[in-house]
Amino acid sequence: MTNVITMMPVRLAATRLPNKPLLNINGKTLVQRVYENVEKAMKGKTDIAVAAGDQKIVDEVEKFGGQAVLTDPNLPSGTDRIAAALKVLDPQGTKYDVVVNFQGDNLNVDPAVCLPLIEMVQKTDCDIATCGMIIKNEEDKTNPNVVKIVMGLKEGETEGRCLYFTRATAPYTRDPEKCKNQDLYYHIGIYVFKASSLQKMVSLPTGVLENREKLEQLRALENGMVIRAKIIDKIKLIDEAPADINTPEDLENSLPFIK
Repeated sequence: MTNVITMMPVRLAATRLPNKPLLNINGKTLVQRVYENVEKAMKGKTDIAVAAGDQKIVDEVEKFGGQAVLTDPNLPSGTDRIAAALKVLDPQGTKYDVVVNFQGDNLNVDPAVCLPLIEMVQKTDCDIATCGMIIKNEEDKTNPNVVKIVMGLKEGETEGRCLYFTRATAPYTRDPEKCKNQDLYYHIGIYVFKASSLQKMVSLPTGVLENREKLEQLRALENGMVIRAKIIDKIKLIDEAPADINTPEDLENSLPFIK
């Protein structure tokens, strides 16, 4: 049986919302609420741990009964942080086969979207599984802040291999009258790794395309790793609230919906 762990990378250094993980959200900290959402959604199917960049986060997680590992605060990304924490929890690399990277500020993201991605990693040859959604907002199609997945999906298909990730508008449709599937796809930044693939990715140097587009998943593609994605219809737990907490406005808009 595959052993799975869900890792939440969390650090205090957020310029737009200082001490974000420790903010009180109607009686509980942000990190506790996200941790509890993961516990509820996973229903014992994975272990859970916070990959913390600060001792204060470790203290808070242990206070509410969770598991946390202190990592170097200067690590460059959440991927590096969960890989470092995994080496502490599984130094021989024999305990866990699959690692979920679920961001610690995803207050309103349904962790259950990870379950089919875990299954994808277990049942296919992919190194990494992720997810996306159909872009319906026309402005988002040309917005460079919106990351797109390029996939060769036939009409009706919802899962396939990722050929590229880009901030550009891609793929281009040259002959709309003859092309049945003209959808563009948002990339949703949730990743499920084979444990060995996670450690391989963080050991690789920054890729040329990664540096150009500032998308770390391109490092994996440049080095021949396989990423698959599932297109989903819904990602939020509560439709009216922001998916995650990045700004004071996000926090303010979330509070009325959190009990």
